[in-house]
Amino acid sequence: MADTIARSEFILGGQRSGKSRRAEMLARQWVDASTHHRAVMIATGQAWDEEMRERIARHQRDRAERVPGMATVEEPIALAEALNEHGAPQTLVVVDCLTLWLTNLLMPAEGAAADATEPTQALCQAIASARGPVVLVGNEIGLGVIPLGRETRAFVDELGRLNQAVVAACARVTLMAAGLPLTLKEAT
Repeated sequence: MADTIARSEFILGGQRSGKSRRAEMLARQWVDASTHHRAVMIATGQAWDEEMRERIARHQRDRAERVPGMATVEEPIALAEALNEHGAPQTLVVVDCLTLWLTNLLMPAEGAAADATEPTQALCQAIASARGPVVLVGNEIGLGVIPLGRETRAFVDELGRLNQAVVAACARVTLMAAGLPLTLKEAT
């Protein structure tokens, strides 16, 4: 794993690949490096059912153990605004996860689906202008079988576009597989 914290890092991988754990490790490194440093998690998940409520609670418990004192902000939609609001030179912001954020935009439980183009552009601008380090977590789901159903294929396509835009905005990109990081991009 990298010894330094990048200005911005996008961590991609499949489910249970170690993405969130790497983000938490980077937050812990940041906090441990100075008494002036702090970390904030922007969580995009929403607890729409019992399984998701349990998953969120487990993540909260695990995070509290791994990164004591890390604040959590829940923001399922206005991600660029939350990043701008909570970012600061001495604050590392972790966004977990972009895949759920996109799901919230494209498949809201209430209301009409949004076009993800403008929110994605705003997010990339917020990453580029962040006042402190940013670590973003997202899923890479385009490596498997072509999904059945028009809506599912459209989501996979949109996630691919989001991932490519965020990759372009970030200084470092890490692919996680079985808990191991592979650096795909490292800005010099």
